[in-house]
Amino acid sequence: MIHGQDVTLSLGGARILDDVSFGIESGTFTAVCGPNGAGKTTLLRTVNGALSPDAGRVVVDGEDVATLSAKAIARRVATVPQDTSVAFDFPVRDVVAMGRTAHRGRFERATADDRDAVDRALERAQVTELADRPVGTVSGGERQRVMLARALAQETPALVLDEPTASLDVNHQIRTLSLVRSLVEEGKTALAAIHDLDLAARFCDELLVVADGRVLAAGPPTDVLTEDVVERAFGTRVAVRTNPVTGTPTVTTLGSGTHTQDLTERSVAPSAHRPDGGHEE
Repeated sequence: MIHGQDVTLSLGGARILDDVSFGIESGTFTAVCGPNGAGKTTLLRTVNGALSPDAGRVVVDGEDVATLSAKAIARRVATVPQDTSVAFDFPVRDVVAMGRTAHRGRFERATADDRDAVDRALERAQVTELADRPVGTVSGGERQRVMLARALAQETPALVLDEPTASLDVNHQIRTLSLVRSLVEEGKTALAAIHDLDLAARFCDELLVVADGRVLAAGPPTDVLTEDVVERAFGTRVAVRTNPVTGTPTVTTLGSGTHTQDLTERSVAPSAHRPDGGHEE
C-alpha cells in the first residue's frame, strides 16, 4: 500500500531523512517510533504529500505521490494531525464534513452520500452525541476522535496519524488505538508516529524504528524491540521483557544505577519474606 524508496529530504539546510526506504503492507497497522527529532513526522508528511523528497520517491496505492494532485492524494490518504486545534469554532459535524471535500468539486454541494459518510464517521469515532456542539467546547480526547472522524469521512484506503495518543490520558489512548486497530482489521492501512513503545507493540503489526533520519529496524514488535535496537535509537540503557498480560514486548528505561541483570534477578526472585517471619503469597 505505501512504499518509500531511498527517500532523502532536507529542511532549512538540515538533513531530516537520509536515504530512507520502507514498506507498509495493505491491511496492517505500522508504528513509526524513535526519539524526538528523528524524522517521524517528516516521514509521515512525505506519505501524505505535504512534503516532497529531494531524492527518492513515495508510492501510495501504486501511484507516485509526487505525480498526484492534492485532491488525488486526499482520496488515498487521510491524515489525523498531532495538532487538533481548529481555527474556527465550527460545529463538530461541520468539521467532520470537511473530510468530504476530496470527493467534491469546489462549488459542488454536499450530497446524500456525503451526509451518510459523515454520519457513519461520527458513529464510528463515537462522537455522534457531540455533532452539534462547537468543536472548541469539547475536551482534548474528544477532539482527537473528531479529527479521526474527519479522516474516516474521507473514506480512504490509508490512514496516517501523527502522535495520535499525545497529551491523552490512558483511557483515551487505549480508545483511540483500539479504534484504529479495528479499522485495520476491516482492511484499512494505518501508519502512525507513536512515542510509547509499549502501546506500539500492543496495537501494531509492524514497527519502523527511526533515528537520526535513518531506519534502524523494521518488522514485527517482537523482532524490532530488542535492547540493542532501542538503546541505539534512544541513547539510553533499557530492559525489554514480555508483558505477562498482553504477551507483547514491554520496555523499561534503566536508571544509571540499575543493570539489566539486577532487574532480571528481581523479576524471578522467590517470594519476599515478611517482617513477621511469614511469606508473601
